[in-house]
Amino acid sequence: MNYKTVKGTRDFLPSQMRKRNYIFDTIKEVYNAHGFQSIETPAMEELNTLMGKYGEEGDKLLFKILNSGDFTSNKTLDTTDHKALTKQICEKGLRYDLTVPFARFVVNHLNDITFPFKRYQIQPVWRADRPQKGRYREFYQCDADIIGSDSLLNEVDLMCMIEEVFKKFALNTKIKLNNRKILLAIAQYLGKEENLIDITVAIDKLDKIGYEKVCEELKTKGFNDEDIEKLNPIFALSGSNESKIEALKGILTSEDAVKGIEELEFVLNKSKLLGIENIEFDITLARGLNYYTGAIMEVKAMDVEIGSICGGGRYDNLTGIFGHQGLSGVGISFGADRIYDCLEQLELFPESICASSDILFTNFGEQEAMFALKCSRLLREKGIKAEVYPDNAKLKKQMNYANDKDIKFVALVGENEMKENKISLKNMVTGEQSLVDLNEVEQILIKE
Repeated sequence: MNYKTVKGTRDFLPSQMRKRNYIFDTIKEVYNAHGFQSIETPAMEELNTLMGKYGEEGDKLLFKILNSGDFTSNKTLDTTDHKALTKQICEKGLRYDLTVPFARFVVNHLNDITFPFKRYQIQPVWRADRPQKGRYREFYQCDADIIGSDSLLNEVDLMCMIEEVFKKFALNTKIKLNNRKILLAIAQYLGKEENLIDITVAIDKLDKIGYEKVCEELKTKGFNDEDIEKLNPIFALSGSNESKIEALKGILTSEDAVKGIEELEFVLNKSKLLGIENIEFDITLARGLNYYTGAIMEVKAMDVEIGSICGGGRYDNLTGIFGHQGLSGVGISFGADRIYDCLEQLELFPESICASSDILFTNFGEQEAMFALKCSRLLREKGIKAEVYPDNAKLKKQMNYANDKDIKFVALVGENEMKENKISLKNMVTGEQSLVDLNEVEQILIKE
């Protein structure tokens, strides 16, 4: 019988886990190099911690957890009012992202951390979304945040990390950059500042559903033809980053517009001085999360049809929702699952990570197995992944085991090899076999 996994979730085979760990380890390497420290938070949070932080659409995608025990006792459950019912039977939920739990973490541990606090966190999150290619209900996020500093150099540092990570993956990417202050200025320009969320939610869908559909959605939110006509030159911005910004300065002149454009230019100019050329100012980039207040960014893979593979932004007072005002932060999150799909499709995973072990020692009997165990132990001390086949099975079976696990070298140890204190080393790719001592084995495997 085939017991299916929940839709939008997956099992991972050892070969897949090696690739996933390669992604996590590469990202961790960059995070650590920039001075970020690792933390973890629980999979579950109180619902009042999560609700209202992601906007109405985000709240709908929260997985709620039923209260334990007989939660219906002494209660009259109103099944016609979904929100009221949820409050009665659910007090906890699975985390939707890592940023809101991080804000709660910071407030809880103000006396335990040093500001500016640079944290990274690689853990799964859950969203009750409709599963499709590149979109799962359970997936990992790889977050990095700097909190307790207003400096825009933090945004520049994040740009460096994004570039370094995708350069290590050999992925061709484009960093899309915008600023929420500019989006606020657009709402002010239309005289509809109170409709900022409607505008950002609609604009964020521009590359997904197209201009006409976005206009239709705006009309359902109370925008008229005159409003949409005023948006046309903004949506039509084109050319270099510099030319788009200059054109925007002629359209938006409010205080928020000036501030947002200044911040945008700072990040673009400093990043360019550091040699980061693949950043594009995209006025349509909105990112739907309500807590962003400054720079917002997304990364697109240029050679794969898939959603953003990294995103983030500046949030000026996220900890304020938990009672501590004035802590500004900025962060990014790499989408490990989408990065996996990109690397798999483009065949960019290194061959070296495909094998679980560097060498397999065969087992021809008790004495030979003990000799092999001693040899494998010495090799492991040198950083080489070595294993011994546990059973005295037919050689063909042991060789098939090595092939199935993509182990490139097999060490054959019989009576003659033991007498000479050597092993017969077989290259499973070329078929070549030679009698070598353990030092030679080490040198051969290190070169590979």
